[in-house]
Amino acid sequence: MKKRKRWDMSSPETERLRNEIVHGTFVREGMMIAFPTCFPGASVPIVADESHITALDITSDGVVYGGTSGRLTHLFVGMFHGVTGMVFDMGTVEGADHCAAVCCGRENFLACVNGPRGGRVITRRLQPMPFDLIQEWGFERTPFKDLGEVVKGEKIVHAVTDLSKEHVIGATENHLFRVDMRTGKIKIVGEVEASGRLGLGSESRVFGLDGEDYLWRYDPVTGRLQRRAFRLPRGDWGGAPLMWARDEISGLLYTADDQGNLFSFSEGRGFSEKLGQTPLAPVGPMAVTHDGRVFGACGEEISRLFCYDPILGETRDLGVAVSVIERRRYGYKFGDAVVGRDGEIIFGEDDDLGHLWLYFPKIVKRKRVSRLYRLDHYVA
Repeated sequence: MKKRKRWDMSSPETERLRNEIVHGTFVREGMMIAFPTCFPGASVPIVADESHITALDITSDGVVYGGTSGRLTHLFVGMFHGVTGMVFDMGTVEGADHCAAVCCGRENFLACVNGPRGGRVITRRLQPMPFDLIQEWGFERTPFKDLGEVVKGEKIVHAVTDLSKEHVIGATENHLFRVDMRTGKIKIVGEVEASGRLGLGSESRVFGLDGEDYLWRYDPVTGRLQRRAFRLPRGDWGGAPLMWARDEISGLLYTADDQGNLFSFSEGRGFSEKLGQTPLAPVGPMAVTHDGRVFGACGEEISRLFCYDPILGETRDLGVAVSVIERRRYGYKFGDAVVGRDGEIIFGEDDDLGHLWLYFPKIVKRKRVSRLYRLDHYVA
């Protein structure tokens, strides 16, 4: 038996390894704040086994809408800027235990929920912004409107809002559907075997996984569904649900294969070469902040955060999520992510007593060479 080598506790290498373990396990840069699903000091959070946050969306003025999964499905609204700072539970959806997607329009939102009998679409008007959450405030639970089943017996996989904010495009297990956000009318527009999430492309078309090697493409304007429209890049696909993150400025989409290899996708150019690889796989929810950096979660059970910087062309491991503001909490699994009004990333925690995690990325250092903005002013 080979004799074990003793560590020299005073050596620089041991000190480096010790610092890596102690200070490198959890969030290494930026700041995370775990916000409960309530108005702190005025209401109570959604109960633990009904609070797995699996769907998020955000309005143009930065108000977050979300849905939970578990014993019951709750729909909620969150406000974090100005003098707001609260999450309001708008109520539960009868007969639903899973929220597949939340889609915000101009005047109302749609929630795609599932239950034992299949998938349904729920709608309600957007929550009015309160005048003030310091002295005088109040909220009213307006009843939800049930638009009915999409396809009898089929669960909804995912859905997205189109660029006009007038229609929602979604997929059940075997069908593609479209919802008019003004009239609430649901229309089946094609047949697809849906798997993973849908992505809204740079030219307003919607994409989804078509088998293991291709993407289908749907044009909301013409109503045309094209099967096998784009071939996936070389990689390992089909094992993990397909995830997307959209750059709202350029329209560029980001995705990853089962091994965590990152790719970008443009309707005009197709897929890029491999951009990098995440520290763990599979890749979970991702979002692109205002400066083009991609932030997301990767790995199973205890996930790690990562950042892909398209300017530097590198992928960094940011560590496990932890919030140390007011009350310490560790984040192990996330169900969805959106970009906040000011560029923060908002993650929905897919766990008991799920929180909304606000991640404020590190501000990149700028060389003080000129007052004019140029990309080459930025360094790591």
